[in-house]
Amino acid sequence: MKKTTTVSSILNTTKSYEYVDENPVKGGVKDVYFSPDRKYVVAFYRTPLENEQKERIKRIVSTYLVNIQNGNASEYYLDEVFRWPYDIVQKNNLTGIVVPVYSQKFFFAKGYVGSDNIAGGDKVGKWFTAPMFRNQHYPLRLDKSELGDWLSYFQISINITRGIKKLHQMGLAHSDLSYNNILVDPVTKSACIIDIDGLVVPKLFPPEVIGTADFIAPEVLKTKHLHLHDPGRQLPNQKTDLHALAVLIYMYLLRRHPLRGGKIWDLDSEKDEILSMGEKALFVEHPTDSSNKVRVEYLKKWDAFWGDPNKIPYAVTGPYLSELFKKAFIDGLHEPIKRPLANEWETALLKTVDLIQPCHNPECNEKWYVFDNTQTPRCPFCGTSHKGTLPVLDLYFKYDDEVWKPENHRLMVYHDQYLFKWHVSRKVIRNESLTFADKKPVGYFTFYQDKWVLVNQTLTSMKDLTEQKEIPPNSMVELSEGKKILLSNEEGGRIIYVTMANQ
Repeated sequence: MKKTTTVSSILNTTKSYEYVDENPVKGGVKDVYFSPDRKYVVAFYRTPLENEQKERIKRIVSTYLVNIQNGNASEYYLDEVFRWPYDIVQKNNLTGIVVPVYSQKFFFAKGYVGSDNIAGGDKVGKWFTAPMFRNQHYPLRLDKSELGDWLSYFQISINITRGIKKLHQMGLAHSDLSYNNILVDPVTKSACIIDIDGLVVPKLFPPEVIGTADFIAPEVLKTKHLHLHDPGRQLPNQKTDLHALAVLIYMYLLRRHPLRGGKIWDLDSEKDEILSMGEKALFVEHPTDSSNKVRVEYLKKWDAFWGDPNKIPYAVTGPYLSELFKKAFIDGLHEPIKRPLANEWETALLKTVDLIQPCHNPECNEKWYVFDNTQTPRCPFCGTSHKGTLPVLDLYFKYDDEVWKPENHRLMVYHDQYLFKWHVSRKVIRNESLTFADKKPVGYFTFYQDKWVLVNQTLTSMKDLTEQKEIPPNSMVELSEGKKILLSNEEGGRIIYVTMANQ
């Protein structure tokens, strides 16, 4: 019989929590105990907390939790994006938090290719940003069944971005965003932000840590030598979260660090780290200053492909993300006010997903790539060229009665690609608040009798403007060069204009 202990809630003494008082999992600052049914954990801080720290946790498990529960898409945020603590307990002089257990998908089913050493372990993000773990010749590589494909990491990035967007909307900052406190599952394209009991409440609860190496913003490292209360000292805040978010997205999609290049600033490794990530930080793909470019000859052989920006430049992420990487790592690297906001990243990621094409090589590890706006597209990961014609659909919106303006939004067509309501109308925004009905396809694209066609499933006012023909539900229209198709004549409805690439 396992020994169990029961503790009461500080906020509501009628609530109590039972946990197995044996063999805790030891984290950085907490000891973690499972409930007998393994539905929640009680995590005790090893050292007594100051009153201010307790007050912070009380706010997180009450005020801010209620804020999420009463807001839009609460189930998505609390079940998918966060593992949010929901109560605070006390045992002797030690404080604990009660947190839901991680979903099973965030534990390795197989782990390594040749052993079960990490089977059952947490899928922290670092496993998926380090290229060696997916290199076919690395002895401790992850099993293919754990890795997903390139498209997986877009959805993972979208989920993380939405989590940060939500925190910032509530006036909070994460303060220590890194691959260590995000669990990811490329198989289900999921991500979950954990360890959020250290959230920063600006002007109320200051940060307790400066962050994790690789993700600390340059201004924080540059001023870390100053006294904590020095007016020049920069501490983690929403702007430093935005630096960490940009680094995470870059690392998930490109599997290298945007600032770790070949430049050595000081022979003392500790000083060099503070300079290269702080005051002297420089983007490894900077267009005019190549002093910190990656020295390919120094890359480990496991990292030679992803680690070399000449082979996989950040431009492979497409025009929308490339623009934000420039803003984050060139314009905003040392000017925090210029960093892209979380909702800018979300929009760019979603628009980029619409540019993605399947690779025609069945052996390609990444399976997808972003259309590069050329007449002869090819996969940058395996080099396979696209076969056959490729319809490119530009979206236009009605500016006034006679004028249609481009949306700066494209939809790439492939066999069995879907058309959704958010493509049809500007009034449907693709975000976490979409209803189940809004997520249903309204049409699909297919290659039929040697022609590309759009099959209308449910749209009632679709029209071929080139031929001046109605396209009722359950009928189709051919996609050909220069074709204009009205998707909806309702307010907010769009036109698509067809260009054929790879002819």
